[in-house]
Amino acid sequence: MTIDGHNTTLPLALLYQEHYQWLYLWLRKKTGNMHNAEDIAQDTFTKILQSHQCLFEIKEPRAFLTTTAKNILINRFKREQFEAHYLSELQQVQQLLLEQNSLEHSMMLLQAIEQLSLALKKVSDKARLAFVAHFLDGYTYVEIAQQLGVSTKMIQKYLSQCLMACYDIRCQLEFINA
Repeated sequence: MTIDGHNTTLPLALLYQEHYQWLYLWLRKKTGNMHNAEDIAQDTFTKILQSHQCLFEIKEPRAFLTTTAKNILINRFKREQFEAHYLSELQQVQQLLLEQNSLEHSMMLLQAIEQLSLALKKVSDKARLAFVAHFLDGYTYVEIAQQLGVSTKMIQKYLSQCLMACYDIRCQLEFINA
């Protein structure tokens, strides 16, 4: 590559050979991480190559490299801060959405329990016990009939009464909300 009639490849190669190790060690001390130091050192020389600056005019190579590397460090730090802030905001939004969904879900469950409670208040104690034993506790008709001292046919009748009461409450609420 030539700029103003000067070959920039030779001075860059010389600059790299003479100062890369020093720059790397300086960056490693600043960053505390050898991988970041390597990346920033390479970025420094890449930026110098892309700057099209006449490398013959550099009087203090280490000061020039230090300034360039510091600018890259600052830009990288700003970008990392921005990314961290963005990710933090994103996590907060996600948490709010989860809480909102959880809150909505909880409200729906609470409403369903209230509706079920209203429906079961309309039936007899034995019908209510049969409903809870069958649908919530998982007992069979025969087991419930034995516990309540009635026939399985009566358990069917109790459950039918409870389901009809639930259906009535649902219809009433749909009518009110319409």
